[in-house]
Amino acid sequence: MTPKGFSFSAIKAKLKKWDKEDIGLIVSDTPCTAAAVFTTNRAKAAPVLLSMKHIKAKTHRAIIANSGCANAGTGKPGYKNALETTRLTARQLRCRASEVLVASTGVIGLDFSWDKFGTAIPKLAAMLKASPAGFTRAIMTTDTKPKLTSRGVTIGGKKVAIWGCAKGSGMIHPNMATMLSFIITDVAVPKAVLQSALKEAADGTFNRLTIDGDTSTNDTVFLLANGAAGNAPLSKGGADYKKFVQALAAVCTTLSEKIVGDGEGVTRIAEIKVEKAANANEALMVARAVARSLLVKTALHGGDPNWGRIICAAGYSGAKVDQGKMELYFGKHAAFKNGAQTDIDEKKLAAEFNKKRVKMRLVLNRGKAGDRYLFCDISHEYVTINSHYRT
Repeated sequence: MTPKGFSFSAIKAKLKKWDKEDIGLIVSDTPCTAAAVFTTNRAKAAPVLLSMKHIKAKTHRAIIANSGCANAGTGKPGYKNALETTRLTARQLRCRASEVLVASTGVIGLDFSWDKFGTAIPKLAAMLKASPAGFTRAIMTTDTKPKLTSRGVTIGGKKVAIWGCAKGSGMIHPNMATMLSFIITDVAVPKAVLQSALKEAADGTFNRLTIDGDTSTNDTVFLLANGAAGNAPLSKGGADYKKFVQALAAVCTTLSEKIVGDGEGVTRIAEIKVEKAANANEALMVARAVARSLLVKTALHGGDPNWGRIICAAGYSGAKVDQGKMELYFGKHAAFKNGAQTDIDEKKLAAEFNKKRVKMRLVLNRGKAGDRYLFCDISHEYVTINSHYRT
């Protein structure tokens, strides 16, 4: 289910070695409001730097994205090429260059193949169609499958749709969303309200997942809203706004889970819930430390319920935890209480740790705050993939 008033195209421009689409285009029939969340990595790629400027425009028409070249670490020439990409796309669509947002993914430091883009963009503009299938493939690198989802909801008496896709398998860690994601909707939403909704949805989803602890130079989430559904424009805090954010968060949640589930070499995914923390920041610090611990992730891969690694991660997280108060559960089984391991049968803990999705709960008993993180194991295959990624 894709929202009304959007079209897509993709082309094999041969930016990468394998034979599949590598440049994609999303276009709205009419001007959109747009929102974005970008990586906090200070070594930002050229498309991120450019899109951070373009997102300030009042309206937008298109997103152009590529895989096979991150256009990161490419200096002034890389920025110029990103700018030329938006200018040429804008000429084809008869809009302003500032109305075109751009994103790239791939190997850092590769020269940007402008000749290939210059040839591809007019073709992309001429082959727009309703199906997003090609676009979802064009943004893939080490992903094993396209990642897309949608939600329908009634807002202001109008049936509206939210559709999204994402790319991400490795170099995945907040903050921001640690991947590329493109979300579109036919809801009418003012720009400032749309930005608030995206930030609210992303904070609890894209910013609560990790694969390998590396925050990319290119991480971007774009959200376009063209108002084609015909609803009255949303206002922040209203009932329809809450329904919209809930549906948007559902899209982001599904995409987040698809990213973690398709992580490089992943065999298991896990969720760590931190409960009864002194405050929200403490809960986040502990959850993040557990989720990015290589020792926890390797234990997860081996199906080893090594509770000590989780208690250890909580202890070095920077939070003022008290191990005498902590309780750790795998599934419904308590592994650690009162400062020591419980007398639970180890086989029951191992059974929980050998599931495809492992649920962990760490109760700090210091307050009422909580948070969660989604993560995965680190396997031999992850090392294999990343040890010769450029070759």
